[in-house]
Amino acid sequence: MKLIRKWSRILHRDFGFFFVGATIIYALSGIALNHIQDWNPNYVVEIEDFNTTIQLSKTLGVEENILELLDDIDDRANYKKHYYPQSDYIKIFLRGGSSVIVNTETGEGSAEFLRKRQVFYQVNYLHYNPSEWWMWFSDIFAGALILLAITGLFILKGKNGISGRGGWLTVAGIIIPILFLLFL
Repeated sequence: MKLIRKWSRILHRDFGFFFVGATIIYALSGIALNHIQDWNPNYVVEIEDFNTTIQLSKTLGVEENILELLDDIDDRANYKKHYYPQSDYIKIFLRGGSSVIVNTETGEGSAEFLRKRQVFYQVNYLHYNPSEWWMWFSDIFAGALILLAITGLFILKGKNGISGRGGWLTVAGIIIPILFLLFL
């Protein structure tokens, strides 16, 4: 048992240090994904309402007018394309997922700008396994988490170890997820 405790401490310590970055990445993205119904973890959405006198009805020269409008509210270089979802509305698509919609009769419009949410965008990107190499790293990390959990059971001995208080906490930590699965 002494040898098991020694190797448990060594593995637990070294894997804990090595995987601290991955633990933080998956913890942050896990929090973000848990609250996806409350806020967008990848993007900040900014909506700006405006009025314009620029003519945006279906005509041959409308694209130049669109660029003029974009000079006022964003940047003409971000223009991608446009279409008319209804006869009196134009929707303008911009680079980066942003868009503008304008009532062509009244000139009332709304611009929706998407900006990447710093840190959360990047950690969520990694959480979704962007490449085969990251997938392998993630699988190794998952295995390391299992090893960290198992080695953590055997680090302490006595009344605070697995045969005492640690055992009761381990049982509680197993029962709580089972209860959620059964009753929620």
